[in-house]
Amino acid sequence: MTAARENAQAAAHPAGGSEPYETDNLLDRATRESTLERHYRRMEQRERELLSRRLPLTGGDVLSVGCGWHPGRHLFPAPAFRLVAVDADPACAPAVLSAGTADEALTGHAGRLKLAPGSFDVVLYRLVLHHIAYQGPLAPCFAEAARLLAPGGALVAVEPGLWHPVGAALALANATGLATRLHGTPDDVPLSPRRLVAEARAAGLKPELHAVTYGWRRLAPALQRALAPLDALGSRRRLAPLGHTLMLIARAEG
Repeated sequence: MTAARENAQAAAHPAGGSEPYETDNLLDRATRESTLERHYRRMEQRERELLSRRLPLTGGDVLSVGCGWHPGRHLFPAPAFRLVAVDADPACAPAVLSAGTADEALTGHAGRLKLAPGSFDVVLYRLVLHHIAYQGPLAPCFAEAARLLAPGGALVAVEPGLWHPVGAALALANATGLATRLHGTPDDVPLSPRRLVAEARAAGLKPELHAVTYGWRRLAPALQRALAPLDALGSRRRLAPLGHTLMLIARAEG
């Protein structure tokens, strides 16, 4: 299954009270699947590059929270990493186990997980927090990650950024009630990079921020190619917050 189809399947099965996804929206009608797939491949490549450079783990235990149908195995491959996937949708656990993208899968809600303290080397929120932000505060998610991390472990979050032009436009669509008609759901909330860093610090973690990509999955392939060189600047302190997709790496004291 392609990443674009996988994302569409996940969107059609809302989890844990998330808002339903309306597939008949303006942007989905205007975007080819091949265009989306090109961006997803680029994004996954960039995620791997950043983690190999900034979090060079060779193995360990990973908790993927709000895993959906794509819990991040591309970042933490087996058998070096043991990946535990958690999602509020009970349909996700058997799906990721049958697909072989997780070693263990549980049903549970972010911020309310009954797991042992200090039991994971990585807590991963991949494209999850910006949906949770629609429902309530993010502080419980960060506090939970800090509790579950082993000494020297890290929270890794990959989220859409508010300070990118697309993120700002998305926030405007949300505020004016046009979100569902435009892009399918009202609970897709781009996150302020300042907020991500502040939440991590408040939980006692040491954060660093990177831009995964400056491009957008809806752009024509030629424009995606033109913007791709900018991604190399994504770890510069002044430029990182301006990315379309952000990666927060927040370490626990070791």
